[in-house]
Amino acid sequence: MSSNAEGSTRAIFYALGANGGIAIAKFSAALFTGSGAMLAEAIHSLADCTNQAFLLIGLKEARKPVDEGHPMGYGRVVYFWAMMVALLLFFVGGAFSVMEGIDHLRHPTPIKSVTIALVVLGISVLLESFSLWGAMREIKQISNGKNFFAWFRETRQSELMVVAGEDIAALAGLTVAFLAVSATALTGNPMWDALGSITVGVLLMVVALFVTREVKAMITGESAAPEVRSAIRAHIEARDEVDSVINLITLQWGEQLMIAVQAKMRPQPSDNALIDAINAVEASIQLRWPQAKWLFFEPDVIGAVD
Repeated sequence: MSSNAEGSTRAIFYALGANGGIAIAKFSAALFTGSGAMLAEAIHSLADCTNQAFLLIGLKEARKPVDEGHPMGYGRVVYFWAMMVALLLFFVGGAFSVMEGIDHLRHPTPIKSVTIALVVLGISVLLESFSLWGAMREIKQISNGKNFFAWFRETRQSELMVVAGEDIAALAGLTVAFLAVSATALTGNPMWDALGSITVGVLLMVVALFVTREVKAMITGESAAPEVRSAIRAHIEARDEVDSVINLITLQWGEQLMIAVQAKMRPQPSDNALIDAINAVEASIQLRWPQAKWLFFEPDVIGAVD
């Protein structure tokens, strides 16, 4: 397993452990207090646990060996499972919370024990913060100094992106739920609890849409990250065997990478020497980028008709 995959797996297990404990605490508090915002948060945490299980399934399937039906392997299956997570976050987490809030607006229910609800929410914030810390630590190691938002837009690691998005949404949702329960306790009006549930749901759906947009780009077929493309081009053009790069295509395939190069080669004394030169360039690329599992190199001349 690559170091990036190991980092993603660690982040997923951080999130799974935190959300498992949070879900149990929230469901217990929701049953005891009758809080709609708390129930919405409990459903959200349960959905998050399922999401992490989906991501682990995706990482496991991505490591299946190449076969005749899948000559480029199963690396991109992680994008399918990431999309499933986004849909689950939208419908089970977001839409359910909104419907639960609307139901509580129509049929107000007083909260039985505000103290228990606030204590559980406080503990949940601590556990969710631990999960987000784990995800951010892994992101920092691979982001090359980029800020989080730039990394989120450019990353090709769907599973780590999803975990980070979930954790941020969860912390924001917990804050909203805490404020909603507090407002209900101070005013005695359960409307605030219901509005809190609706707000949490809308927040989750917004995050799910952002995640869906990024995963859609990966499923469609994205190149390697911009800095990786630039580094590959610079590496090839720095080789003594190469005069210039005419065209460079990269395609991210889960953790792996496909590279197609069209380059003008420097004159060689024979056909065999040209082949040896190309092989040397290919070997250097795959030594520098071991994730480049597929490499296609075409010697050509500028202005040639394909």
